[in-house]
Amino acid sequence: MADDVKWDDIGFVISSRYRVDVLERLDESPATPTQIASDSKQPVAHVSRALQELRERSLVELLVPEDRKKGRVYGITDDAEGLWTVIEGQQMA
Repeated sequence: MADDVKWDDIGFVISSRYRVDVLERLDESPATPTQIASDSKQPVAHVSRALQELRERSLVELLVPEDRKKGRVYGITDDAEGLWTVIEGQQMA
């Protein structure tokens, strides 16, 4: 396995079922918090918190203007795609 794997970020993601669900869903395609909540069968409040936490670590990004309050679409970053590949490959989620 690569030496440049960010184990701290992986530990952060897998320590929360909500963060795992959000990344798993965003790995498929960009989505709104409501879409993620619906697809993952998680409360939207938990999804929103997970998105905020993942965004603070630059693992997800807002794909619409910051001042937009409705229809906020999020996507997974390149860094998070690499982390998700490791998480899935090692069956950590």
